Amino acid sequence: MRDLYTQPEGAQQTPPHTFRGRLRQLGPSLIVSASIVGSGEIILTASLGAAVGFGMLWWVLLSCWSKSIVQAELARYVVVTGDTYILMLNRIPGKLPGPKGPVSWTLVVALLAFVPSLTGLGGLMGGAAQALVLIAPGVSPVLITAALALVIAVVLATGQYGNLERTLIPLVFIFTLTTLLCFWLLQSSTQAVSLDDTLAGLSFDFEVSFAVLALAVYGYTGVNSAEISAYSYWCIEKGYPGRIGQATHDEAYYSRARGWLQVVRLDVVLTLILLTFATVPFYYLGAGILHPLGTVPSGSETIRVLSQMFTETIGDGAFMLFATGAFCILFSSAVAGVAAGARYIPDYLMELGFLDRKRLDIRLKMIKGYGLVMPFVGLGLYAGFQNPVLMVTIAACFGAMMLPIQSGMTLYLSQKISKPLQAGPIAWRLLQLTFCFQLVMAMLVIYFVAL
Repeated sequence: MRDLYTQPEGAQQTPPHTFRGRLRQLGPSLIVSASIVGSGEIILTASLGAAVGFGMLWWVLLSCWSKSIVQAELARYVVVTGDTYILMLNRIPGKLPGPKGPVSWTLVVALLAFVPSLTGLGGLMGGAAQALVLIAPGVSPVLITAALALVIAVVLATGQYGNLERTLIPLVFIFTLTTLLCFWLLQSSTQAVSLDDTLAGLSFDFEVSFAVLALAVYGYTGVNSAEISAYSYWCIEKGYPGRIGQATHDEAYYSRARGWLQVVRLDVVLTLILLTFATVPFYYLGAGILHPLGTVPSGSETIRVLSQMFTETIGDGAFMLFATGAFCILFSSAVAGVAAGARYIPDYLMELGFLDRKRLDIRLKMIKGYGLVMPFVGLGLYAGFQNPVLMVTIAACFGAMMLPIQSGMTLYLSQKISKPLQAGPIAWRLLQLTFCFQLVMAMLVIYFVAL
């Protein structure tokens, strides 16, 4: 059955044939980058560097680069078939009893993992509030979080993709620029990162005593499980599946599909470039500055401690620069996270049998309603915890356990699309290796949490 959300009538379009033309069609990468470059980078990555020094730089790079193949191949399936992510989950064999009939076990697991992921939202909002407290000391972080919840609700009130893109692109630009500027200033100081420091970080050292933090970094840096699934929705709302159209299995269809898949691949590459340049500097800063001081961020002092990465070396003049960048990073992640969550809920209800997939009008109303309500749920969670590192770590650990499910179902379903549009042998092998590695990571998360 044609889903008008993913493949509207009359949306077919000839793909661009030049590099410049493809650049003009990008967009999902910028939204998902606004979500990616957030708590994992500014909180968890810097915290890992502060805890272990340079020795686990290789781990951070692995966390950044190893999941993009899943992002690309899952997006390939969604763009070609017109399935949504939740519908994709429900196509996996292995059914459990549901309220309106059997549903896939993967759908049930994803629904259960969705709940603890909300703690990550509260951590992002609270972290953004702590960044503003640096600028206006004496104001309650909970009060500022309440104000941010109101702003997020206003931004997402329309539920429109275009409004979200226009809101987040300036924030992505600001936080990327401030991160690179701060790192450049660090390199001009007496504590500049040397080549020897970098080589030490590639020595495959692993601090077992910080295993939970390291696993959380893997689960929440780069494209995590939530962002991989969210990316598929941004591809849908950018219009890629609609521009390909329903399969007709003639040469015109295959040519159109290949052209738009080239756009998606370029978009994924842009995501990888942005997240690498925004992640690695934070690890360097945590390892080079906080680790020698013996300072590890935690609790309500998280953002203030992180600010020492700049003030200890660059001087007090970097304080406002850090606060501005930290706020843009964390606030943009919170906005993108709420917006993504709004796309899952109507799909869950459809696959559970409570809502007809034809009701596009109800889907759009639910997206708006979620955007209005969930920022205040995040506020309530932060008011209860008031510990961004703990809140983000909880969400990250559950995210790490979802990664092998995503890569496994992508392996299974990617063979169901037309053979001319399937991944090549290199991408297929990389996806298999990623699945095996992520399965080991998920088991380690369960082991260390059980301890």
